[in-house]
Amino acid sequence: MTSTRGEIPQNKQSNSGDTPVEALAAAVEASFETTLASLKDLVGIPGIAWASFDPRELDRSAQAVAALATAAGMEEVRVLRCDKADGTPGGPAVVARRPAAVGKPTILLYAHHDVQPPGDRALWMSEPFVAEEREGRLYGRGAADDKAGIMAHLAAYAAVTEVLADDFGLGVTFFFEGEEEAGSPTFRTFLEEHQELLRADVIVVADSSNWKVGVPALTTSLRGLVDGTFEVRVLDHAVHSGMFGGPVLDAPTLLSRLIATLHDDEGNVAVPGLVSRDEVAVDVDEADYRADASVLDGVRLAGSGTIASRMWTKPALSIIGMDVPAVDVASNTLIPAARAKFSMRLAPGQDPDAAMDALREHLEANAPFGAKMTFTPGERGTAFSTDTTSPAARVALWALEESWGVKAVEMGIGGSIPFIADLVDIYPEAQILVTGVEDPDSRAHSANESLHIGDFRHAVLAEALMLARLNSSGLGE
Repeated sequence: MTSTRGEIPQNKQSNSGDTPVEALAAAVEASFETTLASLKDLVGIPGIAWASFDPRELDRSAQAVAALATAAGMEEVRVLRCDKADGTPGGPAVVARRPAAVGKPTILLYAHHDVQPPGDRALWMSEPFVAEEREGRLYGRGAADDKAGIMAHLAAYAAVTEVLADDFGLGVTFFFEGEEEAGSPTFRTFLEEHQELLRADVIVVADSSNWKVGVPALTTSLRGLVDGTFEVRVLDHAVHSGMFGGPVLDAPTLLSRLIATLHDDEGNVAVPGLVSRDEVAVDVDEADYRADASVLDGVRLAGSGTIASRMWTKPALSIIGMDVPAVDVASNTLIPAARAKFSMRLAPGQDPDAAMDALREHLEANAPFGAKMTFTPGERGTAFSTDTTSPAARVALWALEESWGVKAVEMGIGGSIPFIADLVDIYPEAQILVTGVEDPDSRAHSANESLHIGDFRHAVLAEALMLARLNSSGLGE
């Protein structure tokens, strides 16, 4: 019988070598209700790393995570932080270490304990910071992004150390960040200050998604990101639209015309010089995409090529904010200036600086009617791709298939995790894997964020299997 809570079958058989699959499955199963209860407790802590929220809750979140790391068997557990560029303290990170035995590799397990603000309470079906189970899912802010990642790491470690006991010599480091949702402002500084403390042969970032409920995935590519603003100005000051309107177009109209040049008639990004490829291992069904993205009936999808490539290996450019007068306060004046904020996702292989320059040049060349255009660059993040032939990736793909009972999908993600570029830069020899516990209906960052409990259970077992296999086989070819 299949349950919505996804119990792990106890008769798993596989070509598992020295990995005690059945014993690990039993250990994960035996402690799963405790694991889930700990996750619910974490969801109850509104640790938000934004300046407008109470920093004491973020500290409380870090202390709770540190206590769980200690309970999992880690002896060296610390809460650390670095200062931001303005001198204010960054978010508290929890670092816990178990040194490797002689000849064994070290694995760094990353997740973040801070969460997004809850947003409009009226949109939630239950209290954002009270975990609630409904129809096989756990609802609450952070239930999926990313407190479940923390608990998957902790529960997997507890299971493998229980089963293998003194035979477990793999080095394990937990790095649970406390400011990811605020843009990880001190992440690079933290790595530089604690470079040796966090050094590892394999780094697992548990902050992504699976293919769908019941089908696991290893995230093999992430798009990069550049953002910023551009302003169009046509007048020194506002003037009466009746007295002066006609010979000059207002700034919102010209801004709209400039924005319209960013895409061609099919909806492809029309900025010259950007990397764009139609190379993906799997595609996304249009009906699934429409359902997952809540696309309204009758809305035509934009772009050309496969849907997966449009999300993973091609650029995507969105206008995510505009400064123009609100309708409720509009007056009969010609608006002198209008500003837009852009967010452009970049294909793997795209240099962020080159992309920023290409967009600036396009906007300057297409400013309509000689309007003055001011471009202000913002953040830059590098894309990421995984070498799926690496020993760690092969172990991860095996463990995912073993736990779920179906072959894992090697998928891209349209989003960005900019700090991975810092990990690549600081630890160029490390094998980096991006995993996760979310699914297309997790609604991370949105109201009614949730976690599929059955897939969470499988994620814990998959990681326990990966730790056990790396312990027995190392990173040998």
